[in-house]
Amino acid sequence: MRFVLTRASLIHFAGPLGLVVALVLAIMMTALIFNPVVHAHAPALHAPFLEAGAGATFTPRSSPGPGTGAAGASGDASEDGGVPVVYVINIEGTIEPGLAAYVKRAMGLAEQNGVEALVFEIDTFGGRVDAATEIRDLILDTPIPTIGFVKGRAWSAGALITLATTHIAMAPSASIGAAEPRPVDEKTISALRAEFEATAEARGRDARIAAAMVDKDIEIKGLVGKGKILTMAAKDAEARGFIDFVGTDRKAVLKHFGYGGAYVKVIPVSWSETLARYITDPLVSSILLTIGFLGLVFEVLTPGWGIPGTTGVIALALFFGGRLVAGIAGWEVVLLFTAGFLLLLLEIFVIPGFGVAGVAGIGALLASIFLSFGNVRDAAFAIAFALVLTVLVVALTAKYLNKTRLWRGIILDVREATANGYVSGPGRQDYLGRVGRALTVLRPAGIVQFGDEKLDAVSEGEYIPAGSIVRVVKVEGSKLIVRAEESS
Repeated sequence: MRFVLTRASLIHFAGPLGLVVALVLAIMMTALIFNPVVHAHAPALHAPFLEAGAGATFTPRSSPGPGTGAAGASGDASEDGGVPVVYVINIEGTIEPGLAAYVKRAMGLAEQNGVEALVFEIDTFGGRVDAATEIRDLILDTPIPTIGFVKGRAWSAGALITLATTHIAMAPSASIGAAEPRPVDEKTISALRAEFEATAEARGRDARIAAAMVDKDIEIKGLVGKGKILTMAAKDAEARGFIDFVGTDRKAVLKHFGYGGAYVKVIPVSWSETLARYITDPLVSSILLTIGFLGLVFEVLTPGWGIPGTTGVIALALFFGGRLVAGIAGWEVVLLFTAGFLLLLLEIFVIPGFGVAGVAGIGALLASIFLSFGNVRDAAFAIAFALVLTVLVVALTAKYLNKTRLWRGIILDVREATANGYVSGPGRQDYLGRVGRALTVLRPAGIVQFGDEKLDAVSEGEYIPAGSIVRVVKVEGSKLIVRAEESS
C-alpha cells in the first residue's frame, strides 16, 4: 500500500489527533474522579460506634450460624460486654453492574472492619443476570453472616441475591420469585435454574422451590401448578420453611437474629456509584454514544475546535468512564477504541483510498463498544440506536439547519449576484489543456504549479498524489479541474 505523508495532510491530521488525546485524558479523569476506591476511604474500626455514644468500644462476638434464629443467639450483646456491629447494604432499583460495584465496596469495608453481620435490604424488580451472579458470589464467599431482608419485592435477579444470604427475612407484604429469564429459551432457563438450585442448596433451602421461580415446567403440589412461574408471599414462604422470619422492619429483624443491640451502619451509595449506575443503563449508554458520535462527526467536518468536539469528548468519557467504575470494562477497551479512531483518522487524512486501516479502525471501534457492554444484545441495541440516530441527525441538519433563524443569525446569507452589481473575477479559460505539476495531494482539492504560478485546482474526484503531472480538462469560472496524466 502506498501513502503520501505531506505537510498539508499533517495539518489536517493534527486537529483530530488532538481530539483523540483529549478523549483519552477525559476518560482517565472521569475514571479517577468517579472511582469510589479513591474517594470512599474505609472508616476507622471504631467509627460506627462513636455515633452511638462516647467511649463505646468494639469486641467481636460469636454470631449465629446458618439456620439459627433468635434461639441460637447468645443475646443482644457479647458475653464480655462487647457491642456487635452490623452493616446495612441496600439492594434497590435495577440490578446492574453499578450496583455490583457498590456491593463489592461495601462488603470489602465490612470484611476489613470485622463487622458481626451484613443486612441486605432488598426491594427490586430485577435486572441483569451477570450483575446478580456477581453479587451472589460475593455473598456466598464472605465469612460474615448475612441476612437478606426483603422489604418489598425480591423478583427475578433480586431473588437470586436473596437466596445467597445466610438468613432470609421478609416484610409481611413482601414477595419473592418471578425469575423467568429473557430470552425465554431452553439454554438460558437451564443455566439460570441451575444457578438458583445451587444457591438454595448452598444455604440449606429447598432447591425445587428455587427452581420453580425460574422454570414454569416445575410443579409443586399446593404451591404452583405446571406452566406457572412461582412467586411467593411472605406468609407462604415462611410456612414452607423457605425463609426464617417475617418481620415488619429492620429493628424486628435484627432482634430476631440476635443483633437487637447492635450498632447499625448503613453504607450509602457514593455519588460516583450513583452516577455510574445511571450512565451504565442501556438506554442512557445509547444516548451517550449517539452524542459522542455526533460530536466527533461535526468536529471533523468543521475547522478548529469547538462545542461539538467538546460535547462528544465529554459524552464518550462518561460512557467509558462509567463502565470503568462499574467494572464492566477495563482500560484495554479504552485503548482499543482509541486505536480504532486513530486508524480511521489515518485512513481519512493520510492513506489514499479505503483499505485495511479503515476496516481495522471500524472493527476496533465496534469491538471496543461490544466489550464495554458485556453482552451482545445490549451492545447491538446501543450501536444500532447510536448509528441510526447519528445518521438521521446529520441528514436533517444538512437539510434544514440553514433555514433556521439561528443559522441566519450566525451565517452571512448574501448572494453576490450580477443583478446586485457583483461581477465575477477574470476567467481562466486560457488554462484549458495546460499541463502542470501537483504541489500537494489532490483529494480532490489541492495546489498545482503552472510554470511560476501556483493555483488552486480540483481533481474530477480521484486521488492525485503530490508530484503528479496533471492536465486541465475543464474550467468553471476561476476553478480549474484537472486530471492526472498517464505515465509514459
